[in-house]
Parts: sequence; C-alpha cells; structure tokens
Amino acid sequence: MSARIDITTPSVARMYEYLLGGAEHYQSDRDACARLLRLAPSGVAVVRNCRAFLERAVRVLAEEHGVTQYIDFGAGLPARRNVHQIAREHVPQARVVYVDIDPMAVAHGRLVLEQDRRTLVVRADITRPEAVFGDAEVRRLLTDEPTAALFGSVLHCLTDAQAPAELVAGVRRRLPPGSFVAISHLVSDDERVRREVSALMAELTRGRWGRVRQAREVEGYFAGMRLLEPGVTDARNWRPDDLLLPPQRTDEWTGWCGVAHA
Repeated sequence: MSARIDITTPSVARMYEYLLGGAEHYQSDRDACARLLRLAPSGVAVVRNCRAFLERAVRVLAEEHGVTQYIDFGAGLPARRNVHQIAREHVPQARVVYVDIDPMAVAHGRLVLEQDRRTLVVRADITRPEAVFGDAEVRRLLTDEPTAALFGSVLHCLTDAQAPAELVAGVRRRLPPGSFVAISHLVSDDERVRREVSALMAELTRGRWGRVRQAREVEGYFAGMRLLEPGVTDARNWRPDDLLLPPQRTDEWTGWCGVAHA
C-alpha cells in the first residue's frame, strides 16, 4: 500500500522543488518557503547553487572517471535534468538508483521513470543503508562496478542522533572498489543563522529536519577519503563552468560541497 501524501505539512522535497522553480508543491510548502526566505533571503540562491554542484559533480564523475552506476540518496522530486540524464550524456549505459522516503517524490519518480529499465526508484530510509543495498531490485540493477554515492542537500535533513557522518561511512563500506562519494550540505559561519534556520525547519516539517552545520563538520564526512580538486569548498567554487547558470552570491549561508574517491 502506498503511503498517504500529507499536503498540509510542508515537505522538504516539495520545498526544495519550489525553491528550484518547479511545479510540484502545495500551499503549505509555499508558505513554509516564504517564512524561510524571510529569515534567510538567499535561500533560493543557495538551493540552486547546490543543485548546480550536483549536476557538475555527476558530469565530472561520468566524463572524467567513467562512472556508470549512481545511488542518489534523498533524491527528491524528479528534476529538469536528472542524474541518469546527465550521466548518460557521457556514459550511455549509466544505471541510477534513486532513494527517498517522501511518498510524493517516490510516486512521481516511478511515474516518470517507469519505462526506463536502467533506473530504479526505491522508497527507503536513507539512514538504513543496509536496507538500500540489500534490496533485491537494487542488487539486480547494480553490479560490482565503481559506483557514485550522491548525498545532494540531504545530510542537513538528519539530526545528530541520526549520525550523518556514520551514515556516509556505512555507505562507503558497502561501495565497490574504485567508487566515489559526493556531498553538498548547508553551512553557515553565523551561529544565529544556524540556530534559527534549523529551529524553523524543524518546526515547519514537524521534526523531519537536522540542522545547518559548520563547514568543518561537513569536511569531517570525508575522513579517510581522497578528495578530487578543489577539495571541500563553497558550491560556487567547485569546478564552476559556463554550461549552467552562473552561481549566485549567498550571504547568510552556503552549500559546502565535495567529491572524493571512496
């Protein structure tokens, strides 16, 4: 039985969709974004910068490293350019597993991708990587080839009790040799911004939120890994190019991003 979609409580996936300029959202999500943007006016820019980073990271992994397999943790609603579309511009045989717990994200993902036999949408709690990797359909689709684990704008949705660093380490242990990890995460140097944005998001989503963290915490998620250049940095500075919209300045917070050999 499919989970019921609650349109009265803001969804992180739908808020993200709204801030990206998409169409799949409800009034509760738009009202929540309005409150967020009053507190952090550069919210639209930071979300779009992080999405642009993810697109560049996938392109680099496919074009420069020939990665053919991807697991997108916390994939959200289908985007204008999804991971499999970007990767297949360089590796036509690319296979992608999209993982999310949001019922609307899963339903829309399955609807869009139902005819694509090299993609899979899995409804699962990303904090239980053993369930993701143990899923029969995931095991059918993916092989022991190098795989990229993508954590795009999702780890800040996890509380400290959910241990995002341990999650990354647990996923890394399950990846085949030669794999990669890519992460983007909301950070701020301003303690007030970290506290107030985190509290607001927790209120809006009824606790389905973690916190805005400090850059050094995100850098710690890559412990033991070999980073690709330019290391862990602002989303605007991770291999900027002319293929996407130019990155936008963000004042209160930013996306801290990196890609590493697992």
